[in-house]
Amino acid sequence: MTSSITEICENTKLAREAALLGNYETAGVYYQGVVQQIHKHLPTLLDPSIKGKWQIAQQQLAHEYEQICSIQSTLNLFKSDNHNGALGPVKSTTYNDSHDPDVWGSPTPRDPDVWPSPTPVEHRAPAPVRSRPVNRKDGPTKPTPGRGGKPPSGTAATKRPDSRFNKAGSKEDKSTPSSSGGKSSAAAAAAAAKKDAAKQDDTKDEKIVEEEKDERRFDSGGYDKDLVDMLERDIIQKDPNIHWDDIADLSEAKRLLEEAVVLPMWMPEFFKGIRRPWKGVLMVGPPGTGKTMLAKAVATECGTTFFNVSSSTLTSKYRGESEKLVRLLFEMARFYAPSTIFVDEIDSMCSRRGGESEHEASRRVKSELLVQMDGISSQSEDPSKVVMVLAATNFPWDIDEALRRRLEKRIYIPLPTLEGRLVLLRINSREVKVAEDVDFNAIAELLDGYSGADITNVCRDASMMSMRRKIAGLRPDQIRQLPKEELDLPVTMMDFMEAVEKCNKSVSADDLDRYEKWMREFGSS
Repeated sequence: MTSSITEICENTKLAREAALLGNYETAGVYYQGVVQQIHKHLPTLLDPSIKGKWQIAQQQLAHEYEQICSIQSTLNLFKSDNHNGALGPVKSTTYNDSHDPDVWGSPTPRDPDVWPSPTPVEHRAPAPVRSRPVNRKDGPTKPTPGRGGKPPSGTAATKRPDSRFNKAGSKEDKSTPSSSGGKSSAAAAAAAAKKDAAKQDDTKDEKIVEEEKDERRFDSGGYDKDLVDMLERDIIQKDPNIHWDDIADLSEAKRLLEEAVVLPMWMPEFFKGIRRPWKGVLMVGPPGTGKTMLAKAVATECGTTFFNVSSSTLTSKYRGESEKLVRLLFEMARFYAPSTIFVDEIDSMCSRRGGESEHEASRRVKSELLVQMDGISSQSEDPSKVVMVLAATNFPWDIDEALRRRLEKRIYIPLPTLEGRLVLLRINSREVKVAEDVDFNAIAELLDGYSGADITNVCRDASMMSMRRKIAGLRPDQIRQLPKEELDLPVTMMDFMEAVEKCNKSVSADDLDRYEKWMREFGSS
């Protein structure tokens, strides 16, 4: 019984393979045999459910056999029209009880155990040439070889359609109405179908190219896929959406950054040779002066991929993995070039080497970072494919000397001027109601020595003063019942004055002197 089922499966496979290859006569023979074997196998089954499944399979195979017969009949009709009756009348593709291949009739078998004889070679129809759509990137399609490495018999893949010969060996008479009409209509239909298929293939290829261009993914070959996913998830920002207008004041810093980073992207033909772009830019200044926002604005204005790196991202407890992360970071930056690598608080990663408290792993990470920064400029001389390194620090005097040399442009980001403080006050008050008695000029003069972050804290504290007075002495349930209109009151001048008294500046005069001294010694603005 098992051998019978195996034989049925094998014959079914052969039947379908022959049908796919265009050998419809052979496929019909196999289909007949499989149907007969299933018919013989059914009486041996006792389980009704299993028997029902076999009957369904038999019906499906019989349906496939009918489709094969229909296809073969259609091919014979075309063959009869094209050769003008040279091959004789169209015959059915089924055998009768006799084994004579010239006698055609009903598909009723004589004996289920005896297979009918196969179709003679001279009666077999040529297998149709199956072509696939032509891709623009592929070359001309070659004829599909048959078994044994030779093309299937009867194929005309290497001949032109207009150079076919009839069975007698002479060229077809083009003056014959049936032949010329059939060929012209068939050629027109084939040309139209081929043109439509080519258009569809071109459209699909263009969509695929656009999708690949929009969503390029870094190949993680040679690296751990988890590390690549982590960097793409935690570091990459395709569009920071911070513009120059979002940053108050700092006009000199904006000009220097535009000259060092943005202009080489806009004018690549000018920034060549000795005018090549800078390898790296170091932004030095007190905390809260807008160094991170400047880096994001640079990435937005350049249209580059922004890599926001911190020490925790490139630190691992496993030996050798931190160096691997540094190298992987720069490999990804070159892949997504033009790109910007922003290392915030770079002094925590690249302090001076050779100290007593320095660990071996930290030294290896610094060395790998220095090697990668020195190698990025030699990877591509095209400024549009450059990898720019932006770094920011509040402690420039702790940075390693070799890193300071690689960060060729060192820019000082000072505290906001009076004009900058005024702009910051207006920017931070855009989302709240401001009373008419508020004098921003007077408030800006009071905030001398405040950083940008300090001014933002003053505006935030002033906007909450009215809410604090409103909920003073109320229970939680009473606070929840207050309407929004009673809480959203305009910010008054008194609110700003109270906020200025509560919020002190975070940068001392000694710190400013130290920054200015370092810039006089090592600055490159």
